[in-house]
Amino acid sequence: MSNDLFEFFCPVKVISGLQALANLPHEMDQLGAHRALIVTDKGVVGAGLIKHVEAAFEGAGCEIGRIFDETPPDSSNVVVNQVAALYRESKCDCIVAVGGGSCIDTAKGVNIVITEETDDLMKFRGAERLKKQMRPMFVVPTTAGTGSEVTLVAVISNVQAGVKMAFTSDRLYPNVAILDPRMTLTMPPKITAATGMDALTHACEAYYCLQKNPISDSLAITAIKLTLANLATCVENGSNERARLSMAEASLIAGMAFSNSMVGIVHAIAHATGGVCHVPHGIANAILLPFGMEYNLGKSAGVIAELAPYFCGRDIPGSDEDRARAVIQAVRDLGAKLNKLSGMPLRLRDAGVPEDKLADIAKVAVNDGATVYNPEEVTFDEALGVLRRAY
Repeated sequence: MSNDLFEFFCPVKVISGLQALANLPHEMDQLGAHRALIVTDKGVVGAGLIKHVEAAFEGAGCEIGRIFDETPPDSSNVVVNQVAALYRESKCDCIVAVGGGSCIDTAKGVNIVITEETDDLMKFRGAERLKKQMRPMFVVPTTAGTGSEVTLVAVISNVQAGVKMAFTSDRLYPNVAILDPRMTLTMPPKITAATGMDALTHACEAYYCLQKNPISDSLAITAIKLTLANLATCVENGSNERARLSMAEASLIAGMAFSNSMVGIVHAIAHATGGVCHVPHGIANAILLPFGMEYNLGKSAGVIAELAPYFCGRDIPGSDEDRARAVIQAVRDLGAKLNKLSGMPLRLRDAGVPEDKLADIAKVAVNDGATVYNPEEVTFDEALGVLRRAY
């Protein structure tokens, strides 16, 4: 599978390594920003991670104008408006997201509201609706899964409608992503497992979805190799800084890949599962990945088969479908290992999804933008079939 024409774009400066956070004030200064709004959550604060951010500002010519630490697990338009008001009140000139996907998405939403001078975020849902230059934004991930620090996407819940809305624009890319392993050391095993599977899902769907290209392919393979080599180690020994940094890099690289190649049915159903039943995104992806890969075997067996050397440690003899099924089995084996190590659920019923909600999830999933890039067409009946198999 190849495209006669493709685009690849990732304007984010990446700083990765031990003590990398110390570079934050300098990067702010380079963009003419000096007073930061920190967007984070109670878990990050409770884990003592904000102290590393505060230490980075000591003696610098920049300062923290305000810390918002009440970001919920699912970002929402209501929270975005609340944080935007704090940005204005505190006279901040840039945004620093310190956290996982919800914190980063919230920060992106705040940037939209501030830049567009609006209180109605939903006017800008969809693709390429943003026309103004955004405020400087910096991201310090505390999980290794979303890749949001290098993507053009934000997923934010519309509280009134009860669904998750996607925003995509080249203007939504953060300016700088800082990967510091100290910021992921406190992740519990179950969250480590789920976010790592989120990164793996990004890489796998990036590799076989319709907008794949040679650059995204190379990034996806690198992310897969890093994840397979380091995820279980991080779950078993969360204090391993080198493994933690490798997983943070895997997440970022997978984010670069899928932000250009896009994702498919796994993410469409995962988004819907989160919107309808509030299942964390990484958990939903971890459960749905092998079922989504199976669904695409008809058109993508040959492409998925190319991943066999990385997932199986060697190439597998037999047909493309045989090799692709070996890859899918390796995904299931990894999930089973992570389940044993951390309790990460493997079925939707184990993640608290009521069976009578499957149809509601399928209805939302077929309207998700990710279905456009899936190799196989996604109808309501087919989405419901995947959900039932994953249940």
